[in-house]
Amino acid sequence: MQADIVSIVILIAAYLYWRHAQQVKEIAFAATRRQCRLYGVQMLDDYIALNRCALARDKTGKMRLQRRFTFEFSATGEDRYQGTCVMLGTDVAAIEMPAYRLPEDSSPG
Repeated sequence: MQADIVSIVILIAAYLYWRHAQQVKEIAFAATRRQCRLYGVQMLDDYIALNRCALARDKTGKMRLQRRFTFEFSATGEDRYQGTCVMLGTDVAAIEMPAYRLPEDSSPG
């Protein structure tokens, strides 16, 4: 009987963690999509992938879970670059995109 209760509590805790992780991923995805739109690049595959998870301190010194997501984008439609979105808890800490080549027809004329 007690083992059943412990099992149920563990299952509920695992579900709540998974649900929270999905919410964080949705926030990261939306921020990444906005950033790509802002810079005029195409987010490829409409997908971000969790790359790393660690503990880190925020600006106030509070320990929070840091998640690093990777995504791919293209400036010309023929190239692929990999960027990262760093989440600290449910806050976007940074979106990092490497330098990329602009399409030739986008230069001022």
